Amino acid sequence: MESLLDKTDNSIYKLVILASKRALELNEGSPKLVETESKRISTIALEEIKEGKISMKEKKK
Repeated sequence: MESLLDKTDNSIYKLVILASKRALELNEGSPKLVETESKRISTIALEEIKEGKISMKEKKK
C-alpha cells in the first residue's frame, strides 16, 4: 500500500480517485498496460499505478 501512496504524494484520496478513473477506462474497453492474471478491474488499475504506468497530472492554476 505504501508503494501506491508514494505514487500519489502520500494521498489516499488521490489514489482512490486515480484508481477509480482508470478502472472506469478499463471497464469501457481500454487496453491493460500491465501483464497480470487478475480479472478484477480494480486490481488491474492498482497494478498499473504501482508499476508507474498511470500517474496524476497536476492542474495549472
